[in-house]
Amino acid sequence: MTSDKDQPLRDDIRLLGRLLGDTVTDQEGAEVLATIERIRLLAISHHRHDDTIARAELESLLHALPREHTSQVVRAFSYFSHLANIAEDQHHLRRSRAHLLSGSAPREGSLAHALQRAVDAGIDNVTLQKFFAQAEVVPVLTAHPTEVQRKSILDAQWDIAHMLETRDRSDLTPDERDELHEALRRTILRLWQTRMLRWTKLSVTDEVANALAFYDTTFLRELPRLYGALEDHLSNAVPGWVHQELPPFLYPGSWIGGDRDGNPFVTAEILETAMRMQSRKALAYLLENLHRLGAELSTTTSLIAVPQSIIDLAKNSPDQNAHRTDEPYRRAIAGFYARLAATARTLDDFDVQRHAVSSAEPYCSPSELSADLDALHQSLLGHKAGLLARGRLRQLRRALTLFGFHLAPLDLRQNSEVHARTVAELLAVARPGTDYLAMDESARIALLTDELADPRTLSVPGVQYSDETCGELAIFRTARSIHERFGQHAIQNVIISKTDGVSDILELALLLKEVGLLRPLEHALDVNVVPLFETIEDLAQAASIMDRLLGIGLYRRLLASRGALQEVMLGYSDSNKDGGFLTSGWALYRAEIALTRVFARHGVRMRLFHGRGGSVGRGGGPSYQAILAQPQGAVQGQIRITEQGEVIAHKYATPELGRRNLEVLAAATLEATLLPHEHDAPRPEFLAAMEVLSDCAFKAYRAMVYETPGFERYFWESTVISEIAGLNIGSRPASRKKSTAIEDLRAIPWVFSWSQCRLMLPGWFGFGSAIEQWISVRGPEGLLLLQTMANEWGFFRTLLSNIDMVLGKSDIVIAERYAQLVTDSALREKIFPLIKAEWQRSVDSLIQITGQTELLDGNPLLKRSIRNRFPYIDPLNYLQVELLRRHRSGESDERVQRGIHLTINGIAAGLRNSG
Repeated sequence: MTSDKDQPLRDDIRLLGRLLGDTVTDQEGAEVLATIERIRLLAISHHRHDDTIARAELESLLHALPREHTSQVVRAFSYFSHLANIAEDQHHLRRSRAHLLSGSAPREGSLAHALQRAVDAGIDNVTLQKFFAQAEVVPVLTAHPTEVQRKSILDAQWDIAHMLETRDRSDLTPDERDELHEALRRTILRLWQTRMLRWTKLSVTDEVANALAFYDTTFLRELPRLYGALEDHLSNAVPGWVHQELPPFLYPGSWIGGDRDGNPFVTAEILETAMRMQSRKALAYLLENLHRLGAELSTTTSLIAVPQSIIDLAKNSPDQNAHRTDEPYRRAIAGFYARLAATARTLDDFDVQRHAVSSAEPYCSPSELSADLDALHQSLLGHKAGLLARGRLRQLRRALTLFGFHLAPLDLRQNSEVHARTVAELLAVARPGTDYLAMDESARIALLTDELADPRTLSVPGVQYSDETCGELAIFRTARSIHERFGQHAIQNVIISKTDGVSDILELALLLKEVGLLRPLEHALDVNVVPLFETIEDLAQAASIMDRLLGIGLYRRLLASRGALQEVMLGYSDSNKDGGFLTSGWALYRAEIALTRVFARHGVRMRLFHGRGGSVGRGGGPSYQAILAQPQGAVQGQIRITEQGEVIAHKYATPELGRRNLEVLAAATLEATLLPHEHDAPRPEFLAAMEVLSDCAFKAYRAMVYETPGFERYFWESTVISEIAGLNIGSRPASRKKSTAIEDLRAIPWVFSWSQCRLMLPGWFGFGSAIEQWISVRGPEGLLLLQTMANEWGFFRTLLSNIDMVLGKSDIVIAERYAQLVTDSALREKIFPLIKAEWQRSVDSLIQITGQTELLDGNPLLKRSIRNRFPYIDPLNYLQVELLRRHRSGESDERVQRGIHLTINGIAAGLRNSG
């Protein structure tokens, strides 16, 4: 970008910074602002010019910072960072709009760009129709054990973003600009006077409510519009395309309220509550838009001949107001509204705000309301009112097909060990003397297969089972009840964490049979049984496990009832924690290739569910490049992908931003499925090289994390992992067990902690050693091969890009400050130099392969972002180290602990991911 194009961004950052400074002066006094400004200037000098004198002065100033000023300084820099993020997001959207207005070719990642590529590649309309008929693209919103932002803060940020967008208008009058300026000042003051931290820990229902907010800003509003624009574009851009309504292939999912893996707070009652909360959101949207549609469709029979079908709907409506006898659409819609209001009361005990004109029978299903709306649509087309049909009615009809009465499909998830214990207890009662847990894998499979063929249930009335078993059965009974009330779309997938054998999958099937979600005599399965492969070893075994499973005739017959489609989930987070970023990425890639071959041999369609996090250390990174980098045949028009934590707010906080990110997922899926991959058949020498690199990286990572004596202690003392427990963030515990072992720690807080200290270790450790060893053995020819891989192979290029990104966000100088927190000097002096050396090797190796002069040369947008934002994050890190030192030395001042929690919040928000 040229400097002229970035000038509006700099102007926005300066404006917001100045308004925040004015607020601090008004609220806290000029002395506090002067201190903040001095810290800011020193941080900029150090960050941008590597000024060691500035760094020393900065550390001295923060060390001597009075207790009463600590909170103000932390909050100021946190908000500086928040505001810079907002300005940056708005600038991206500003540039996108400018690109569209310029008449340039569609931007990469848009559906228009993807369709243009498809047409240019000779993809005909029949192939495109088949793609959309079978496609399924689902971003799945998940709760996050380290989610830090309060909704009150997010609401204020959304308001500021909207004001910045309005400020770009050229037609604002001077009075309007003054009002806007004052509104910005008022909102920043509101932010300053809002508590950043939660006083109580989030409950699961709080997490559900937080996620539902994004339906208001993005999903309910933008998805129907996106479909309309896509349908119109297909008609205009694809030769031979006949205008048609697309099937619902792109929609959000959720597992908030259904994910029980390690979360004891998710119960059958919570599952029921979560579904009711979702349903109320969907029904409230439908009711409001039905009401508005009634106000808009004022067509009169005195001017227009309306079909008898609409006249009949009007006659059957409870609205018999004499003033509307000539307005059949309004009267018909009043009847629809009355029935939908009755539906809301029946399904959710939801008393609507705007009461119906009279009572009515509830709809039995969304399809009944859909039929009524379709009648309106056809009628309007019949009397030349197609334009009216393309307005609110079109969006309402589309919303109904996407969201129904349930809003989003809610996934269930549990650990395979829990399923095994539940099945073992049921079998011990039903088959006395059976010790299921003592059986080997083959014996388990044989027993489970026999039981699955038998229609009788295992649970015996009157027997008092354990709380765990009762809880698991209650969850599945609730799922069946939800199916009966909301339809099978409401709960479609049940995921098995830590799958390492066929028996894990059959155990879940047996539990589904217990409650009627699997019916052997009908060969019917009402949900998808989804194995999740998480560790390096499990990923290596995934294909053989699925091969054995798909060879079981009984399971194949059940799968036929699901359209002969099997979903498999791949865990990025735990595989990374288990083997490091490079090995994890390669293990996932190999697993996908092997799974693709197995499924093709069995004639079963495969859908992959990618359990990616926000950070690179948990498989994050740009979604567009990640999807295109998948092996050939791994996408097949269907993909599900998790969206977590701060990533949800970053991607879906505003309508325009949300729509853009939804388009990216759909466009990438279309391109990965229909278009020839760029060099998608990697050379054999590429694959062989990755095997060697992965093996070297794995050994280096495991040697440091799991085999270095004292590393566990080093981790706990050099990061904020201990203090995370005191922060009222996600509902789920940070560890699976009550221990400090890294093996028991969840992947999310593991990555979160390394991000906080700016080391980002899970995103790069082992890479430098692998490359160094490779080149030392193979010399210049080895380096040339790696450079060729980067140029020709999307997978390797994306891997390097993500490592570049995470190294660019790291700061080894700041990380060294955290190392000083380790009380055992011998341990500190042994481990940190090893980490620092590997960091330098990784930086040097990356630059050597890519040919860059420095990190992020190939990603100028992120490089600019870091230049703009990180000088506001650096002081938070220095302050965090100082506060941790005080806290761990026994200082009991409540302001110290609160300050630590504030820095955790600010750094996470500034980095734009928390793990």
